[in-house]
Amino acid sequence: MELSSRIQGFHKLSQPERIAKIQEMVGLSSEEVDILLAKSPPLDLFDRMIENNIGVMQVPIGVATNFVIDGKDRLVTMAVEEASVVAAASNAARIARPHGGFFTSTTGSFMIGQIQVVDVQTPSYAAQTVLSHKDEILALANEQDPILVKFGGGAVDLETRIVPSAIGDMLVIHLVVNTLDAMGANAVNTMAETIAPKIEELTGGDVRLRILSNLADKRIVRARAIFDKELLGGDEVVDGIIEAWAFAEADPYRAATHNKGIMNAISAITVATANDWRAIEAGAHAYAARFGYYGSLTTYEITEDGHLAGTIELPLALGTIGGATKIHPTAQVNLKIMDVKTAQELAAIVASVGLAQNLAALRALATEGIQKGHMKLHARNLAAQAGATGEEVDLIAQKMIERGKVRADVAEEILKEIRNS
Repeated sequence: MELSSRIQGFHKLSQPERIAKIQEMVGLSSEEVDILLAKSPPLDLFDRMIENNIGVMQVPIGVATNFVIDGKDRLVTMAVEEASVVAAASNAARIARPHGGFFTSTTGSFMIGQIQVVDVQTPSYAAQTVLSHKDEILALANEQDPILVKFGGGAVDLETRIVPSAIGDMLVIHLVVNTLDAMGANAVNTMAETIAPKIEELTGGDVRLRILSNLADKRIVRARAIFDKELLGGDEVVDGIIEAWAFAEADPYRAATHNKGIMNAISAITVATANDWRAIEAGAHAYAARFGYYGSLTTYEITEDGHLAGTIELPLALGTIGGATKIHPTAQVNLKIMDVKTAQELAAIVASVGLAQNLAALRALATEGIQKGHMKLHARNLAAQAGATGEEVDLIAQKMIERGKVRADVAEEILKEIRNS
């Protein structure tokens, strides 16, 4: 039976019921469930991952539902501590379902290794000299990773740039590497370091930095969706979303918060799969400023039928093999739940959920305001912090919302009232 991500009432189930449902749907073993529940944390693994390890920081993992991506239903795991993120993404995915969900495309898994050359007497001449030896340089780079080359990856191109700087013009060589299903930092850095002596020989300059760039603009992922106007709330809501997006596109102060909302989802999946969320964040924000001003990563338009057409475009250097992703057991379970086999599949999911998250935030801003839905979940957190348990949590949260005072001291006050009555 084919999996459906449309699980009605999923959020109403208890945590054990949700776990049992997901276990049944994707075939998790009892050992994999224990990993999700942190019942068997491999502490020695974490001690090997970083220096001076003293423990682990647990982040809640939620499942976003309703997603159809490139014709396939997907459950999406998100590791995030912020309330309303998972619910908002799930709701936006539901609004896109009547029109086929999300559709994606990618430029491939190409990463850039930069080689900085200083003290070059004739940078333009040196740049052409380097390019004339391209085949030789690529072969030298590919000798460093025969396995990557065997599977169809490896160094594929060279580019040169003359970059003005505070210390004068510098020649920068870009080594373009197809990293396939790996993020590729280690492979690219090794190749860049290997070809550095040859670059010095050809240019007569001094090579300084030899390192991967996190502005992965040759690894672009695009996602698009039509959001149903009736499910959004009608023409007025659609117009409000367009106005909110236009504000972000025009003003960097708004764009920073707009794009942060997108990254709420993108970073949550990146963390859940043990990918480098700092690299993804850096690349996304740099890409948002690629035209010389900082703008929106998304675009919205109105279709002939009045529905909302949304698109997103950004670099996503994600991997499903290598690094922490391959050795972290929770990351492997999360990839299994999402049924991800390749880096490009993962990137398609990440871009789609980023677009959904953004749509949900804009809809809230254009209608009830961002706080209403957020504060419902925040109220539950405050109730729990006050010491509430079981049914007390929802009761206290509801009373705070009714009073219009969602604060820690109010939660404590209501808890005392309940227990003294």
